Amino acid sequence: METSAIREEELKNRVAAVFFGKYDCTRIIGNIDFCVSPKRRDPRQMTFIPDTPILWAEAKNHPTDIYRMLAQLILTIGRAGRPRPAEAARPEAAPYQMDEPPRFVGCFDNEKIAFVEYHYILPIFNLNDFNWTQTPSAVDDKTVGIVRGVIPQDKIFVFHFGSDDSEIKAFIARNFTSGDSPALATPIDRNNFTFIYQKWRSEVMPHIDAPWDVLKKKYALYDRDFFLAEMNVDDNGTPEVADDRPAEDFYITFDASAREPYTIRRKNEDELNFNLMFGFKPGGLDAYAAFWRRYKRPPKREYWDFIVSRLDLLVPQDVRERKGSFFTPAIWVEKSQSYIAAALGESWQDEYYVWDCAGGTGNLEVGLTNKYRVWVSTLDQQDVDVIHERIKNGANLLESHVFRFDFLNDSFDKLPEDLRDVINDSEERKRLVIYINPPYAEHSNRKVIVGTGENRTNVAKESLVYKEFSRIVGTATRELYIQFFLRIFKELHGATLASFSTMKFVCSQNCNKFRKYWKADFKGGFICPADTFDNVSGSFPIAFTIWHLDGSSEICGVSVEVIDRTSNLLGTRKFHSSISGEMISDWLRRYYDMHSDVTLAYMSLPGVSMQQRASLFITSKPTESDVKQHKVAQITPSNLIPFTVYLSVRHCIALTWENNKDEFCYPTNNWFSDDEFKCDCLIFALFDNVIKSRDGVNHWIPFTEEEVGAKSCFKSHFMSDFINGRAGRPRPAEAARPEAAPYQAELDFAETSGTTGTRESADASQLSRLSQLSRPARAVMDAGRELWRYYHAQPGANPNASYYDIRAHFQGCRPNGTMNATSADATYSALLANLRSAHKALAAQIEPKAYEYGFLKR
Repeated sequence: METSAIREEELKNRVAAVFFGKYDCTRIIGNIDFCVSPKRRDPRQMTFIPDTPILWAEAKNHPTDIYRMLAQLILTIGRAGRPRPAEAARPEAAPYQMDEPPRFVGCFDNEKIAFVEYHYILPIFNLNDFNWTQTPSAVDDKTVGIVRGVIPQDKIFVFHFGSDDSEIKAFIARNFTSGDSPALATPIDRNNFTFIYQKWRSEVMPHIDAPWDVLKKKYALYDRDFFLAEMNVDDNGTPEVADDRPAEDFYITFDASAREPYTIRRKNEDELNFNLMFGFKPGGLDAYAAFWRRYKRPPKREYWDFIVSRLDLLVPQDVRERKGSFFTPAIWVEKSQSYIAAALGESWQDEYYVWDCAGGTGNLEVGLTNKYRVWVSTLDQQDVDVIHERIKNGANLLESHVFRFDFLNDSFDKLPEDLRDVINDSEERKRLVIYINPPYAEHSNRKVIVGTGENRTNVAKESLVYKEFSRIVGTATRELYIQFFLRIFKELHGATLASFSTMKFVCSQNCNKFRKYWKADFKGGFICPADTFDNVSGSFPIAFTIWHLDGSSEICGVSVEVIDRTSNLLGTRKFHSSISGEMISDWLRRYYDMHSDVTLAYMSLPGVSMQQRASLFITSKPTESDVKQHKVAQITPSNLIPFTVYLSVRHCIALTWENNKDEFCYPTNNWFSDDEFKCDCLIFALFDNVIKSRDGVNHWIPFTEEEVGAKSCFKSHFMSDFINGRAGRPRPAEAARPEAAPYQAELDFAETSGTTGTRESADASQLSRLSQLSRPARAVMDAGRELWRYYHAQPGANPNASYYDIRAHFQGCRPNGTMNATSADATYSALLANLRSAHKALAAQIEPKAYEYGFLKR
């Protein structure tokens, strides 16, 4: 086959025609260059349909290294199937498989073609540090080296076009399943068993009525044991392959005909003395049957033995996220080492020892020059094996210095002798640098809070470090990286810690006890965007900080340099340490009012950090759950001002990756005498709420009927009266109506000023009237008035409509109740744009006072 000068598409067409004429090469799966599937005749339709693929391949029209092409193919498979953040909790959102995998992967250029069985690339998808963030076309040498270390060279079948054409055809004839097969069930083999397991977790496992946590802790049985039990039977439910794994004390058998088909048995004892049985939830048997109609079981004996030998691959797809390991991009590896050099001196690599005790596949060690002074340990033996292979291919490390070690559980007695000598010598230990990017997993995360993720309690709570320190430093031990910090501080005192991490240990309230225990001298550092790291989609800072661990100073805050995603210096930023009792929530609690006869609305009560701003809102109908858990507070006429100040200072500042972890503080008293500030905050909050008139009387209309041309009277005039200084006194038209009771005799909200116990109060007359509003606040009111007027000119306008109701009227809502983002009404859209522009300008006026009055620290 002549291929010396040929375009890539023509090359693929020619390879398909010459070697794969009996197969279907027309399928397009994601961005994979070349796919081969058998043609199967469907006996019911008498048409050809594509079957499970046989080959996925990377194609190049110029001579290219085989491992580089395979690395590009692996990245293509992995990146295309990685779940978006909203899908991350879905078991079926596989992180590296877009479709049922083929038997072979391969590659070809205009000189050669290569094949390797798919199962040889499987370990790569479970590596902690494989860099999925790079594009396949720009694959780096380190990634190629990892692929070279994982796939044995003798398992790659390489043929050259022209001289080996007959051998290529013979290889395909021997190893590729021929077409026209009428069987519809897919056999289980060494290439597809992980894919089938992941599908089983999604489609069958949720229907099994079993206590998973108890089985794991008491019997060391996992969901994969249930999967193996189901897989190891024929269509009649009879086991055909002996499950002769010797190590397990307990095992599971499966009998589909039984009422409770799963039976846990104890090995080497009479079954009559021990027998636990589990069944399906309602509808589960149907789900089980539907699933296994698609796959032919049991697998052949040779495949069963292989599957049992690789049980490490039968793990949930989110295992990498739950382990918390993130690939460190080369840009930050280089940057971090320059900061270490600035802190310890240009010759630090020859004067200090380095131990990466969370090493993964050795990513941080790129750039380290003195291999005799560097040790790398990691939790997974598989990662150790990868580094050893990389050493054979030129990585600048010593094999004897790379070893498996569970830093949160293992004794230092297991360390290599030369590293123990450094640790045990107090003077030598002063020249030890712990250089790490530890896991960031914690007890729970946002996915758990919003109900889309799996609780990760055991990730942190199973370690010996957690058990030792949880009573000393409290909830901070839920963070795995803080567990690393704690053991390093206790057992490697005097060393230098140079670590990537979040900034929670510096600024979070949950780390108050940690900071009292963990005393160290800060030597420098930087922050960069978290989403530049693999498997991280959040908008928050990841920091690299350097600490001398013989200090006696409690962390009160640190100043770090801010680096953007392209390594440009943006300036410096200070992270302040939060102190319990001095947060904005403590301040707001002073104004809780549970005795008023008038409830204007309710305010949600999230945490105090900037990242929780989206959970802060004003509503007229809180959920019963929030009320029971005291996650809301009443807004009444007497606390309206401090509550709208609270919302405005927290919403006026845009959330960025830099300020994500900032926490709001107990302010000074100066805000109280600033009437313009208070009015700005009130007006801001009037157009930043989710009040709905259907949930009760709408007290949040800032205008009168005459101003907006309402066709009938409002049920409440509270807000317009309040703004204009009339609250507490009936309006003239209502004076004769007995039901027009004043909202209150006095608007009273207190703030300690000078002497403890002194109270300051304000009635409505102390508020700036409409004529005294700031220019930005007046602009918001003017724009809002025009929007209300346009709405009340519409047929059937609700006289008591809220800001939310008006937007929902013009924009409409989806069936799930979510408001559409836009409206077809051009006039409305222009009015809304004007209001939002004015509201944004008002936010800009409030923002500097949020810092001036101490709600936030600079």
